[in-house]
Amino acid sequence: MVTATKTLLKVTDLYAQFTGFGGTRVVRAIDGINFTLDQGETMGLVGESGCGKTTTCHAIFRLLPPAGDIVSGSIEFDGQDLMQLSDSEMRSIRGRDMGMILQDPMASLDPLFTIMDQVAEPAHHHRGVRGGSLRERVVELLRSVRIPSPEIRMREFPHQMSGGMRQRIVGAISLSGGPKLIVADEPTTNLDVTIQLQYLNLLRDLQQETGVSLVFVTHNLGIVAKMCDKVAVMYAGKIVEQGSVRNIYNNPRHPYTQALIQSIPRLGNKDPLYVIPGQPPNLAELPTGCAFHPRCPFATEKCINEEPPYVSFGDGQESKCWLSVEEAKNG
Repeated sequence: MVTATKTLLKVTDLYAQFTGFGGTRVVRAIDGINFTLDQGETMGLVGESGCGKTTTCHAIFRLLPPAGDIVSGSIEFDGQDLMQLSDSEMRSIRGRDMGMILQDPMASLDPLFTIMDQVAEPAHHHRGVRGGSLRERVVELLRSVRIPSPEIRMREFPHQMSGGMRQRIVGAISLSGGPKLIVADEPTTNLDVTIQLQYLNLLRDLQQETGVSLVFVTHNLGIVAKMCDKVAVMYAGKIVEQGSVRNIYNNPRHPYTQALIQSIPRLGNKDPLYVIPGQPPNLAELPTGCAFHPRCPFATEKCINEEPPYVSFGDGQESKCWLSVEEAKNG
């Protein structure tokens, strides 16, 4: 992977919430998260469904739905605080400096427009590429994401492509404006295992070629091990542990991270697959103290009554757990 040279994205004390039922009910979907991403680096954002991964991505792009609102915090991208920019200034950054790959390519692709039209739009709108140069740019992008016969395929429509090809075309669109950051929100979920591997290898090759930074959202820790430099583990709207992939896998300090790693299927293991007991909490009715305590085998009375602080370790790893507090005290 490309050697990191500077911090590209810095999220500080970010809080976001959704309001419903006539404003009488507030759900905090992002609860004070902090992380940084360096240039050329890949970060995995992992956790069960409903933990706030996708909402975090949408907040970075300032694309929360009408019921959603960023309450406080800063999102610093390439030296700019995105929270201080106007809507028109944000539109000039999305697609040019920041790209997104969504889980369902058919939610990103317009069935009424050709592949040429859709891949060309960011380069034309944000970079002013036109005419023959624009056509060459589209062919180059389609070729870079391994679309065969791009000169022919660019004239076709999304329904004429396979699922794997559609996802690669979405990747080409995200690269069209020449971004510094791409957020990939579970882009391999709808692909079969063989195509998943091909797509992951493609993303890694593109990153090596372009130096783009990646935020890779997934619930698959095997993908994180293959793709990422660092990982942030989310639970109930919070990042409960983060650090380098090596440190997190070799020495997970939060019980939730330990449970996620324990539940990874392993070749040759004939024991029943470990399943985390219970269900993730309802964000509108969070338990007291540590939100994970109803499912945690190590929970104590303190876990039930008091929310733990973040504990930083010398290796850059952070954990939000009372066990980590005790570990830090004991050295």
